[in-house]
Amino acid sequence: MSRQTLTEGVKELDNPETEKPEQGKSRKSGGGRKGVWAERPETFDALTALVEAHTKGDPIRLLLWTNKSLRMLSQALAAQGYTANKDTVGQMLKMLGYGLQANKKTLTATPSHPDRDTQFEHINEEAKTAVAAGNPVLSIDAKKKEKIGSFKNNGRTYRQKRTPTEVLDHDFPIAELGKATPFGVYNIYKNQGFVNVGVSSDTAVFAVESVRKWWYAEGIKDYANSEKVVLTADCGGSNGNRSRLWKHGLQKLANEIDKDIQILHFPPGTSKWNKIEHRMFAFISKNWSGIPLESASVIVNLIGATKTDKGLSIRCVLDDKTYETGISVSDEEFDKINILKDAFHPEWNYTVCRKRV
Repeated sequence: MSRQTLTEGVKELDNPETEKPEQGKSRKSGGGRKGVWAERPETFDALTALVEAHTKGDPIRLLLWTNKSLRMLSQALAAQGYTANKDTVGQMLKMLGYGLQANKKTLTATPSHPDRDTQFEHINEEAKTAVAAGNPVLSIDAKKKEKIGSFKNNGRTYRQKRTPTEVLDHDFPIAELGKATPFGVYNIYKNQGFVNVGVSSDTAVFAVESVRKWWYAEGIKDYANSEKVVLTADCGGSNGNRSRLWKHGLQKLANEIDKDIQILHFPPGTSKWNKIEHRMFAFISKNWSGIPLESASVIVNLIGATKTDKGLSIRCVLDDKTYETGISVSDEEFDKINILKDAFHPEWNYTVCRKRV
């Protein structure tokens, strides 16, 4: 640094009226070389033209993305006589409203049902009416099957450095350990969960048994005087709206507990809106993140220990019964089921009424 520069610097420090640079900067704002877009504003137009054909995103939203790399865009600009390295191109894309975006699952393989939103509103109204009358409203579903054993479980846990939990180097199921299927029953308005962990097949009989276990463990204490039990469920799986065995099992349960059971199914392809998915299952996955599910008892303990700041608590039990697959319900047996169908989409909304003696 020259003597003259030092002298000028001392003068600036001694003069209180001298405009000081911002903290952390070596020069006043506005100093330094101007960006290429300031010297040649037409660079923006050239870059916009390059990415326009490769742009994706929602036109209503401000954030867009392009599938051309920064290096390729820099080279394309250079071919047109504009000088801008990849870092400069990145800054310009941000100024134009672009950003790095990951894939998002929003598209459906089949068109949405025309009454999709109306069914959501119907479920909401029925649920509010039921709660006002003192009836339980439950969101039910089976979580995905989990392999039992020392397998890698996505996520990370705090451990001493360089001492990761060692797991198997393959993901093939161990036949003698099998898989576990957690079937959840979530009380929407009480923020309470109940999970029945099965080690056999996920059948309609298993689904009904999970609801039955909830009733004797939780429901009978709070809803002994209720008129009915309301279930919100997906359209598919063991509790699907087309399953005869599911409805046949509910009839037995309704008679046993002396309560009508109202079922409200979400339209096909909308299972992610089932409350149990993001209010209970999501927290279970976080709680056992990075922990190998070495045994059924480990799974039960981890689920039962799941809690949230908003008061979620879960009771978890192990169901070691073997559930037979391939059971069919004859026409004669099905006709004996006391089903009261709603006027609006009876295939989604119906009540299995108890048979009063």
